[in-house]
Amino acid sequence: MDELFSAAVRRSTEGRHRDAERATFLSELVRGELPLAGYAGMVAQHHHIYAVLEEAAAALRTDPVAGVFVHDGLTRLPALEADLVALLGPGWRDRAPASAATLRYTDRLRAVCFDWPGGFVAHHYTRYLGDLSGGQYLAAAVRKVYGTTATSFYDFAGVGSPARFKTRYREALDAAPWSAEERGRIVDEVLLAYDLNIAVLEDLGREYSTGKAA
Repeated sequence: MDELFSAAVRRSTEGRHRDAERATFLSELVRGELPLAGYAGMVAQHHHIYAVLEEAAAALRTDPVAGVFVHDGLTRLPALEADLVALLGPGWRDRAPASAATLRYTDRLRAVCFDWPGGFVAHHYTRYLGDLSGGQYLAAAVRKVYGTTATSFYDFAGVGSPARFKTRYREALDAAPWSAEERGRIVDEVLLAYDLNIAVLEDLGREYSTGKAA
């Protein structure tokens, strides 16, 4: 039996997924070894990334392939902005510039997400399913160790059960009418999305890391 596309994507990206989870910045963050400013910095970089990704989602909402993956309950910008106000105050935009790695990330999003449905889905999958999964653990750790409630970014109440939503998402991946060649291109783009995300975390680590993590 041929491997389902969703299973192929997960298998092909297992190594990158582990690399992202083991990033020094995240390890220190969940142990409370960073200043709260480090968490605020990560939220700020997410805002830059999601601003482009959700602009692309609006542009592709009616696309017969990509539009299937656009769901209003996933929208993150309002939550990110509420968290940034709580963390940095009403003037947060002046205190939250994009890092060099984030600019490379958003440049790639603009290059592939607006006119290539498969590229959009690759980045959409990487970000949203990651935040629906490991992001829940991260949010709980941040609330516990920093005593902040500025974690609304990770509240996906609008999609209902995260587990059922992820199952439906993977079913949509399997049902999408992509050729074998196109599926290969999408897997490659998911791998690149992980690399871009890891680079953002490395930039954050250089700025905020205490050097305590192994």
